[in-house]
Amino acid sequence: MSDAQDPALTTESREYIAAIDQGTTSSRCIVFDRDGRIVSVEQKEHEQIFPKPGWVEHDAKEIWTNVQEVVAGALAKAEITREHVKAIGITNQRETTLLWDRTTGEPVHNAIVWQDTRTDALCRELGRNVGQDRFRRETGLPLASYFAGPKIRWLLDNVEGLRERAERGEILFGTMDSWVIWNLTGGTEGGVHVTDVTNASRTMLMNLRTLRWEERICSSIGVPMELLPEIRSSSEVYGHAKGGALDGVPVASALGDQQAALFGQTCFSVGEAKSTYGTGTFLLMNTGHEAINSYAGLVTTVGYRIGDQQPVYALEGSIAITGALVQWMRDQMGLIHSAAEIETLARSVEDNGGAYFVPAFSGLFAPYWRSDARGVIAGLTRYVTKAHIARAVLEATAWQTREIVDAMRKDSGVELTSLKVDGGMTSNNLLMQKISDFLDAPVVRPMVSETTCLGAAYAAGLAVGFWSNVEDLRANWRRAAEWTPEMDPAERDREYQFWLKAVQRTMGWLDEEG
Repeated sequence: MSDAQDPALTTESREYIAAIDQGTTSSRCIVFDRDGRIVSVEQKEHEQIFPKPGWVEHDAKEIWTNVQEVVAGALAKAEITREHVKAIGITNQRETTLLWDRTTGEPVHNAIVWQDTRTDALCRELGRNVGQDRFRRETGLPLASYFAGPKIRWLLDNVEGLRERAERGEILFGTMDSWVIWNLTGGTEGGVHVTDVTNASRTMLMNLRTLRWEERICSSIGVPMELLPEIRSSSEVYGHAKGGALDGVPVASALGDQQAALFGQTCFSVGEAKSTYGTGTFLLMNTGHEAINSYAGLVTTVGYRIGDQQPVYALEGSIAITGALVQWMRDQMGLIHSAAEIETLARSVEDNGGAYFVPAFSGLFAPYWRSDARGVIAGLTRYVTKAHIARAVLEATAWQTREIVDAMRKDSGVELTSLKVDGGMTSNNLLMQKISDFLDAPVVRPMVSETTCLGAAYAAGLAVGFWSNVEDLRANWRRAAEWTPEMDPAERDREYQFWLKAVQRTMGWLDEEG
C-alpha cells in the first residue's frame, strides 16, 4: 500500500505540489510533499531537430503533448488525483523562443533552442559600432545568439507575412514557460499569456530595474511589443488549469531552470550561491535587491521575485566544458571506461604532477569570452601519467569555478559564504573536495538533488500558502554531504598562478581567418 492509500494519513498530509520541468532534452513532472521530498517522477524525451549546422529546434506541439503525458503519469505513480494537488509550478529551458497564432494555437515555426547560433550575424549587426555591450546597462546581457530577442527578430524576418500578422496582434511570443502556461490555462479558450521576471530577463528586451519591456530596445532589435507576454512575478497564481489531469488546480509559479535551482537550493541571502555541474556548469550568486552590472565577464539576471515583494537579483557565470571533459576522456581518448572511473584513477596519485588541462574546446566562456581560444594541456614532463591527467581534468572544473567566484567577488564586493552544488558531477567526491580547497569555502550537497523542480514547487507552494514563508523552505533543506577546505593557502596561490598561466596559453590560437 502506498502513502496515498493509507487511511491513517490525514487529508493535509496527502496534499502535494506538482512541478513541471520543460527541459532541453525532456519534459518531466515531479510531485513533492510538504517536506520537499519527491513522491513521484515521470519523464519523456522529445526530438532534437538540426536543420543546418549550428541550428537547433524543437517541435512545440510535441513538447505540449509530452507535458500532458508526464503530468498524468506522475499523478498516477503517486496514486493521487487533482484534488490532492494544491498548485502547479513551472520551470523551463531558458531563452528557447516560440511564436504561435493566438486564434488557432498553432506554432508558426519550430521553437528555436537556446543553443542555436543562427542569429550570430544579426547580433554583430545589432552591435554596430558599440559592440556586445550595446544593451547591457538596461538588460544585464551581452549581445549574443544565446538570448531570445534576436531569435524573435529572425523569425519575423524569415517566416513570410509574419511581421504583419505580429503587428496586427495575431501572434504571441513566449519562452517555454509561456507556452506551457498558455496551454495549461485553456490555450485558445482563454489561455493566460504571461512570463515571469526570470525568463523575461533572458530575452534582452526587459529593463532589469523597472521589470518592464523596454520599448527603445524592442524597437532597436525589431520586435513589435504586441507579441510580448505580460511580465509577472515568479510566485503568484497566473490562472487555473483547464481540462486534463490537473483541471482546476492553480498555476502558481514560473522560473527559468537555473534560477529555479537557486530557489530550490534556498539561496535566499546575499552571497549564497549554487552551482549546477552537468555537461557545462552554471553558477548563480544572490546579490540581493541590487542588479549589479558585471565588468568581469558575468551576466546580470533576475534571481526570483515572490509576489509583490522586491525582486532578488543574481550574477551568473557559465562554463562551457565540465562534465563534457570527463566524457571526452572516456569516449575520444579511451583513458577511462566509465565516468565514475575518473575519480579512482585521479586518487591513485597525490597531485597533478605539474600538469594543467584547460578545456577551451570551443573557446573560453566566463569570465573571458574568447572564441579564439582552444584547449591545452600545459606543464607536461615525462613524470606525468594518465592518472595525473585524470586529476588535471577534475581540477580544471574546480579552477574554472574559482575564476567565476573571483569574478563575482570583483563585481559585487560580496564574499562567497558557501557553495551549494547539484547536478551529475556532484557524485565525484574528489572533485567536490577540490572545489572547496580552491574556493577556500565549504561546498554542500543537498539530499534532494532535483533542485530545479523543487524550486518551481517551492515558489508555487508559497503562492497558495502551502508553505508560509522562505524560512519554512530553509527548514526543509537537508544536507547530504559537506566538504571543507584542507589546502595550504600558499600552495593554493601557487597552483592558481600556474592555472592562470595555462589559461593564457589557450588564447589567440585561432587568428581572424581561423
